[in-house]
Amino acid sequence: MNRTPRRDSYDVVVIGAGPAGLAATATAAEAGLSTLLLDENAGPGGQVWRAIASTPVTERDRLGADYWAGADLVDAVRSSSAEIVQRATVWSLDRNLEVGVSVGGASFFVKARRVILATGALERPFPIPGWTLPGVMTAGAAQTMLKSSGLVPDGQTVIAGQGPLLWLLAAQILRLGGRIDRILDTTERRNYFAALPHAFAFVTSPYFAKGLAMMKEVRAKVPVVTGVSELEAAGDGQLATVTYTAGGRRETIAAELLLLHQGVVPNINLAMAAGIEHRWDDLQLCWSPVLDRDGSSSVEGIAVAGDGAGIGGAGAAIVRGRIAARSAVEALAPAAAAKLAPMSTFRTSLAQAERGRAFLDTLFRPARQFRIPSGATIVCRCEEVTAKDILDAVAIGATGPNQLKAYRRTGMGPCQGRLCGLTVTELMAQARGKTPQEIGYYRLRAPVKPITLAELAAVPKTEADVQAVVRG
Repeated sequence: MNRTPRRDSYDVVVIGAGPAGLAATATAAEAGLSTLLLDENAGPGGQVWRAIASTPVTERDRLGADYWAGADLVDAVRSSSAEIVQRATVWSLDRNLEVGVSVGGASFFVKARRVILATGALERPFPIPGWTLPGVMTAGAAQTMLKSSGLVPDGQTVIAGQGPLLWLLAAQILRLGGRIDRILDTTERRNYFAALPHAFAFVTSPYFAKGLAMMKEVRAKVPVVTGVSELEAAGDGQLATVTYTAGGRRETIAAELLLLHQGVVPNINLAMAAGIEHRWDDLQLCWSPVLDRDGSSSVEGIAVAGDGAGIGGAGAAIVRGRIAARSAVEALAPAAAAKLAPMSTFRTSLAQAERGRAFLDTLFRPARQFRIPSGATIVCRCEEVTAKDILDAVAIGATGPNQLKAYRRTGMGPCQGRLCGLTVTELMAQARGKTPQEIGYYRLRAPVKPITLAELAAVPKTEADVQAVVRG
């Protein structure tokens, strides 16, 4: 593993070391292409296999077999010819396939013949009253602490929301001796009926038995309230209570920690900044890149793999990574593609991995009231902009997220819209009677991650660069 890349250019640059990025790297390196893997974490694995090479949680049954399945792929990449650079912040990607990277306080550019974006997923915003209070976290943040440091809650803890990750996190916390006082399930009852047409594919998929066993394990130890239709966190500078409504009954319970989760969505910031075309996905309620069956995007030479291409889970991400890499091998070194499994094999594996996905997407489709807030509920955490502020801006002429920046600075903080973008799009669409596709998203530009002027100043300069700014 390197601290910085050894070369200025590579056949393939892979961005992100989760399941898709690791699989793409292993496949490209196996074919003999010069391959660079860039990842911003301290070690490989992404969120799904976070800290897999360093976690203090060594008893395998605690995190589950799906977590440890990543160990072989990490080993394969580390033993390959690929270069790996961790703690690398990729802040720019352009149509010329130049990648802007910061490592250790200095920035530089790397040129690629093919780029595979494997930037994974982000948790969907969950904007409820009080969600910015200390003591309120996302389930993903809690899982990061659990995997990387073995930390679990020991105070009054409530988990609220829906989706497979919620149940997985609950099971992992309990296995490690953590405390969960109540689970508030926000899955809408009507979703169960809507998901029925997809039930057979789900029952015959790998998800079914695992999910059933996990929910049974958690329900045996924690009270679960279903049909939660309202949710609010409150406290004076610190979370103290959680109030919820279920079945027409409103209840307030004491809580020191509230973990929120209502699914994940593609992390599209770098892809959008690179100019890749995106569309609004009405089923998964998010923006997804427009790709062909090999994962290639609208920008020549850039492919997207894994959950950044559309949420499909770790199994599907691995196969998508291999498909994108094989496509790159076929384009750059056709003879070397013979070393790899046929594309038809990968496509069959992908169909199997995605089996049952439609059921999950339909069942765990988040309720409108938990996606589109109102009143004084904060939408943009960075700039502390409320739902009412946004609606007021629409009333005086703001037509979309980019115009809204001029009115309220939404999306202009350190997160660059990651925590508010989807909410802003849907809130404005509802206010204006438009579709999210018509409203659009923030216009994203480099740098897509915060970097310092010192990092930019450290970029190596050619004589031509110097002469371009020297006064005669």
